[in-house]
Amino acid sequence: MAANAEEQREDELYESEYPFIKNAQAIIRKMIELNLSSQNKKELLVDEILHSIFFLGMINAPPFSPEDIFTDSEMLGALRLYYPLPFQHYSSQLPRRTPFSCVLDMIVFLEGRENEEEIKQKLQEIITELHLKKMEPLVSSTICVSQKNPNSEKYYGVSMSTSGRDPGRIMVAASCLPGSWDSYVAGAVMTFNPKKRMRSYFDGTIKLPEPVTCKAYSLHGGGPVVPPCKSCRVVWFGRKDMNEFPYGNCAEVESVSNLFKNDKEVREQARPTSEKVTTKNRSKAEKSVREDLRNLLKTFKLPCDYHFYIPSE
Repeated sequence: MAANAEEQREDELYESEYPFIKNAQAIIRKMIELNLSSQNKKELLVDEILHSIFFLGMINAPPFSPEDIFTDSEMLGALRLYYPLPFQHYSSQLPRRTPFSCVLDMIVFLEGRENEEEIKQKLQEIITELHLKKMEPLVSSTICVSQKNPNSEKYYGVSMSTSGRDPGRIMVAASCLPGSWDSYVAGAVMTFNPKKRMRSYFDGTIKLPEPVTCKAYSLHGGGPVVPPCKSCRVVWFGRKDMNEFPYGNCAEVESVSNLFKNDKEVREQARPTSEKVTTKNRSKAEKSVREDLRNLLKTFKLPCDYHFYIPSE
């Protein structure tokens, strides 16, 4: 008994010292619980979040392997049995999005897309229940809701749940490449280089048409609408006179991307109009993003001929 108690204390100390471990365990267990509670299982989301967390663990400072995250051999063995692919590919394939986006999708599926307040409340309850703190690894700070008009379908997005400069840059670069964000959204983001300066040769910024709305809310404390950051207010709203939120929330990107993927009319109304939006210039911007991604992957000794991970049921 004394040995078991000492071992438990060591585990708790280890988790408190490394919030990535604590949050990874809590979020994975919660996703499994939510999946089991549903009659229509969403195994793909559990598979995807495992791969995304394992990948981010590998490039964390310090790095963590799946074995570091789950020291419980029984739990680790069960995960390997039911979800083998994340273990096989987390060090060789890129995730298409960060973990909290999978949590969002699970909650939207369970609560119903039309129930905006219930979705926001449930995410806030999960953050409180799991003791997930703002600015900690794997935790999104904001949720964004985009809508064509007050009576239309709602599309959601959360801010990237990365911690540290390089993981964030890797996920933004990867999301800009074909297969993740909508191409217009990716083009708008690629307008800015990694230093958040607009490229001289390419301007893919877009302006959302009336009466489309795109509003972000805090997931920590349930505060009012969060103003867009400097980049987002230019990219999405075409305005430079709005109040600036110094840290940015950037949940708009995923939310607007989901809107565009499902509403072609809004997408075409918002298409970029700059003379700099040519096939040649976009290819140049995309090449720059790919090169930046390759260089980042090299620093972690990861394959530069990257492929996106495809979750499996």
